[in-house]
Amino acid sequence: MISLASAPLASGLLELLLERRRLSLWWALAAGLGIIGSTLLCLSKMTDAAESTGQTVAGIALGLIAGATYATYSWAAHHLMNHSISRAAAMGSVFGLGGMLLLPVLIVNGAPLLASAQAFSVAVYMAIIPMFLGYLLFRFGLTRVSASTATTITLTEPAIPAILALLIVGERLTTVGWIGFAVIACVLVVLAIAPTNESESKSTPSSEKAPKAGSRA
Repeated sequence: MISLASAPLASGLLELLLERRRLSLWWALAAGLGIIGSTLLCLSKMTDAAESTGQTVAGIALGLIAGATYATYSWAAHHLMNHSISRAAAMGSVFGLGGMLLLPVLIVNGAPLLASAQAFSVAVYMAIIPMFLGYLLFRFGLTRVSASTATTITLTEPAIPAILALLIVGERLTTVGWIGFAVIACVLVVLAIAPTNESESKSTPSSEKAPKAGSRA
């Protein structure tokens, strides 16, 4: 939750500091609602006892770092596309570099992936469906909206496991969880009716180079 909730804020700061792009009040509203909704949804599922203070602080710090890196690769891919780099090349270079950084992790901890046919099939499914297909669609989204808007939309991610748990596993949401789910739904409504950050920042060089499709989203 910390990673997902902090990513839109980090993405917005990147656009503000590196591109001098003024962030809209609509984006601030959507980001705030997404953080509140994600927090409520996660709090409704927290039943375990809290860990020690040191572990909690370390977990929060790592979550913030993860959110910042998520925002950075989204911004980098969007920035490349805005400078006449093809979508495939932009996403391929960003994910290729990330894959190279993860190779040592695979070498050290990847043996269980080959331990059984079931483990290998799960790994293949994760690589093709959530990763390849999911980020292929994310790539198309980045050509039409800003990185901060695209990252804010991903705040809906905690709601998807909740829906699957309700429909498939048979779990039940608490009142707090339903409120969080409703707040997250409001994020999509706000982003659907709101003007994008690009359309409100036409005076900046980056937005002048942005694809026209982004201003229509």
